Amino acid sequence: MKEKLIDLFEYTCHFNKEMIKCISENMTKTDEKTISLINHTLNAHQIWNSRILYEKSFEVWQINPFESLDDINHQNLLTSVDIIENFDLDQRREYQNSKGTKFENSIFEMLFHTINHSTYHRGQINTLLKQNGIDPLVTDYTFYKR
Repeated sequence: MKEKLIDLFEYTCHFNKEMIKCISENMTKTDEKTISLINHTLNAHQIWNSRILYEKSFEVWQINPFESLDDINHQNLLTSVDIIENFDLDQRREYQNSKGTKFENSIFEMLFHTINHSTYHRGQINTLLKQNGIDPLVTDYTFYKR
């Protein structure tokens, strides 16, 4: 199962990188919502990793320097892979959401949510790209595996 999770994070990282590249190449057509969503996607991944590791995290909607997004995306991948390789995925972690409400989930649940959350927002970004006259990216997992 750990190998499958790592594969899913590699897929996530790959298409986040492709989204960043597409946005960069079309910056004059890109709106603020698109920039906000790609940042949020990467921030949330970092936040979930930080919740697992009990570390300080980004803000949910912070806007990072655009030139740092590739590095943030890559670091998110490395951190998630390290967690997968070195933690018991059934172990439960208590954390607080951005509103301060306490929750508890297994590390696996937190990691799986991170992947799903990224996929969801890449879909939203694709919709915005299309609305702005930019060809959306094909980000299907099966496309990635071909």
